[in-house]
Amino acid sequence: MRMKVLFVCTANKLRSPTAEDVFRDYPGIEAMSAGTDSEAPTPLNKELVANADLIVVMETHHRERIRKKFKQRPPDSRIITLHIPDEYERGDPELIELLKSKVTHRLDQMMGNG
Repeated sequence: MRMKVLFVCTANKLRSPTAEDVFRDYPGIEAMSAGTDSEAPTPLNKELVANADLIVVMETHHRERIRKKFKQRPPDSRIITLHIPDEYERGDPELIELLKSKVTHRLDQMMGNG
């Protein structure tokens, strides 16, 4: 069974889609992305949140929005805040390195690979 990982930023145009791209082929996970803004290409909704095994947010305010708005969500231990500010373009090599360094170890831990 694959672990469903939801990456969340505000607009779902730069950070979270980059994360989805980076982890799309990661063994054992199904990567998705969404934005907290209602105008996002994939707006965060109840189904996405309820179906996620792990939610990875870019900033603290994304986590708080999920906590306040969605009653059916993973436990707080399964919502990880990366503290990556909105200052990167989609696919920025520095953003990709940050994502890999902050997320890979956590995924491996959760999946029993390390």
